[in-house]
Amino acid sequence: MARPGTPNGPDSPADSGRRPTRDTPGTPSAPGTGPTSTSPGASASSTTPTPTTPTTLTPTTPTPTTLVTERWERFHRWGPLVLLVFGTLLSAATADVVGMGWDAWTLAAGLIAAAAGLQVWWIGAARSRPGPSRSGAAYYFLRWAVAFTLSWLNPFFVFYAVTGYFGSERLLPHRLVPVGLFATAVAMAGAQAGGLPPHGRIGWVVFGAMLGANVGLLTVFAHIANKEEERTRFQERTIDQLEAANAALQQALDENAALHAQLLLQAREAGVADERRRLAAEIHDTIAQGLTGIIAQLQVVANAPDQQRAREHLGRATDLARHSLGEARRSVHNLAPVALEHDSLSKALGKTVTEWGDRTGVRADFTVTGTDGPLHEEIEATLLRIVEEALSNAARHAAATRVGVTLSYMAGEVTLDIRDDGRGFDPLAGTARTRTGGFGLTGMRARAERIAGTLTVESEPGGGTAVSARVPLVGDEH
Repeated sequence: MARPGTPNGPDSPADSGRRPTRDTPGTPSAPGTGPTSTSPGASASSTTPTPTTPTTLTPTTPTPTTLVTERWERFHRWGPLVLLVFGTLLSAATADVVGMGWDAWTLAAGLIAAAAGLQVWWIGAARSRPGPSRSGAAYYFLRWAVAFTLSWLNPFFVFYAVTGYFGSERLLPHRLVPVGLFATAVAMAGAQAGGLPPHGRIGWVVFGAMLGANVGLLTVFAHIANKEEERTRFQERTIDQLEAANAALQQALDENAALHAQLLLQAREAGVADERRRLAAEIHDTIAQGLTGIIAQLQVVANAPDQQRAREHLGRATDLARHSLGEARRSVHNLAPVALEHDSLSKALGKTVTEWGDRTGVRADFTVTGTDGPLHEEIEATLLRIVEEALSNAARHAAATRVGVTLSYMAGEVTLDIRDDGRGFDPLAGTARTRTGGFGLTGMRARAERIAGTLTVESEPGGGTAVSARVPLVGDEH
């Protein structure tokens, strides 16, 4: 049974045995945590003195919970004395009314002095006994006995007896709290019934009614206090859960930040690797092929029997050099190939095939099927580079007499087929990548896969080679 009129929250003195509350502002710091100082002797013995930074103690504003706790502590120290003085004054004023003689006053004076001395002793002893203890129980019941006797002498001393309602939980063990409250209710009911002992049957009836009313009020207030205590505990659990959730959320945010940083690093590394692959493919498809053509033309020049033919091949070598230089510059800036700058894909492929045939002397045919239309610039550049690489491979390795290139527009996809009647090779045997080659088929396949396409190679020794690329039909967004 909780005492009425006293907060039973976690910050009240009655909850000293419960779970400790969180630190609140205004709590004095522990000794030894203030600014440190060095003695002159220590400074003299040190070769390199270390300057100390003074610590500034900023005043903190007490919280409402701290203020309530301090006020209750003050009431438990001085409240019984104040109520004792007030009850003494009222008893003195009503002594004649209640018939209090000199003998009663002599006894009352001794009890008043004993009550004052008991309270003064407890003010000092309570500092070392903050919770329920034997000393606290002895103090409580001695105070009640003095208050009960004074109320027997004069009902107005009941103002001192009312202190039994306050501090029962902080002074008594839990099993003695109902006993203390009931004893206080007896003293209160006797004073409210006109004094003790009750006179006659009516007096006892009134005393019983007053005692029942006091016990009923104690029960109601105890129920309310218990509900309040349950609500306080629920709030504490909720706060703990929120703190745990906040800690978990902060941990998740930290992990997400680390993951985000890791993903950015991986994306940056992937971008760098992709750019390196792109530049490698561009260099292979432009500079390397151009240099190969230039070397071939210069070899023809070296073996040319007449001046006119040598001059013709020198002009072709010069054009190839200029074209390769322009393609290299455009590759660095990630621009579309020169052949697609002013022409459509079909026209650019037709010119490329025709120029390759004129340069190598091999019959080269180009065919378009389906409805010709503009494609996405990346798709057009990829198909052009695949044709250039396939033709370059045919010139260097196939020894073909005829090459055919077919561009087909179909439902949802575009196919590009390059066939030759050269010596062929075994695709399953694989080609080792060396300093002079081996990048072509891998590069063509990587280009097709980068735009969600596929590339297949069919060949056999002596049966020619067929390269087929399939890419999605995506129109030009412009």
